[in-house]
Amino acid sequence: MLPANCAGCGAERTQLCPVCRHALADVRPGPTLLPWAHAAAPYTDPVRQLLLAHKERGALRLAGPLGEALGRAVRSALGAQVGAAPLLLVPMPSARAAVRARGHDPTLRLAGAAARSLRRAGLDARAAPLLRHARPVADQTGLNAVERRRNLHGALTVLPRARRGLAGRQPVLVDDLVTTGASLAEAARALADAGLPARAAATVAATAVQPVE
Repeated sequence: MLPANCAGCGAERTQLCPVCRHALADVRPGPTLLPWAHAAAPYTDPVRQLLLAHKERGALRLAGPLGEALGRAVRSALGAQVGAAPLLLVPMPSARAAVRARGHDPTLRLAGAAARSLRRAGLDARAAPLLRHARPVADQTGLNAVERRRNLHGALTVLPRARRGLAGRQPVLVDDLVTTGASLAEAARALADAGLPARAAATVAATAVQPVE
C-alpha cells in the first residue's frame, strides 16, 4: 500500500515530508508565555496540522517526530538541571470519553515517545500517567484565561497508587499544546498538593495568547 499523504502539508506518498519534519526539528525551543513552560514550536501550520492528525485522525506514526520535538522542549525547560536527576514526564490527562472516541490517548502516547527520545540522548527518563480528573469541567472553547482558571480549579488529582517507585525523579508536565496555560497551572497545583512539585512544563506547540495570571 502507498503511504498516506503528508499530514502537515498534503505532499504525496509520505506521512511526514522533509519540509514539515524540518518545521519540528529546526525550531529552537523557547519559553512560552508561562516562564516555567517551554514549547518546541508555535501553533501554526504545518505543526498545527501534524498535531491534529495525530490527535484527531489517528496518525499514530507521527508520535515519533512529535515526541522528539517534545523531548527538545523538556530539555529546554529544564536547562542546566536536565541531567540533575532522573526525569518523570507527567502527561496531561485526557477525558475518558475523549480517549474512547479517538481510540487512543494522544498525550500519553507523546509522553512515551518523548521519554524514549530522551533516553536515546542518554538521559534517564520515563513517562507515567499520574493525573486524573477529579470532577467534570465545562468545555474550554471560547473561555478566556480567567474563566479557564476558574473552570479547572480543583479539577485534577494525583493517583495515589501511581506514585509508587517514583522517588527521586524530576516531574515535568507535558502536553501537546499550551494556550492560556490554565490546564498546566492546575496540573502543577495537583502535583504540588501531592508532594510532587513539577520542575517545569513542556509542550510540542504554543499559541500566542494571554496566560493565566
